[in-house]
Amino acid sequence: MAEVVTDQLQVWVDQDLCTGDGLCVQYAPEVFEFDVDGLAYVKGSDGELRTAPGSRVDVPEHLRLEVIDSAKECPGECIHVVRGSDGVEVAGPEAEED
Repeated sequence: MAEVVTDQLQVWVDQDLCTGDGLCVQYAPEVFEFDVDGLAYVKGSDGELRTAPGSRVDVPEHLRLEVIDSAKECPGECIHVVRGSDGVEVAGPEAEED
């Protein structure tokens, strides 16, 4: 259990499935932002949007719960939160349910 807590998490958004609902932007505006196309994208610690398909950013430690909640609540099921060390999805459509 401690391994999950200490492991760096990364997040990415599948824009093909994004509904533009905006829950993620409400949960964690430091990590998610809408682009001009009305879809959500991740942004890095530099504040720049990562618009290339599959672009991942590190999840800031203090926003882990918000990012995980956004993945679980996303109506488009397009947010993927993965462990940085092995790429296993911990929240999102491909995460294994407990």
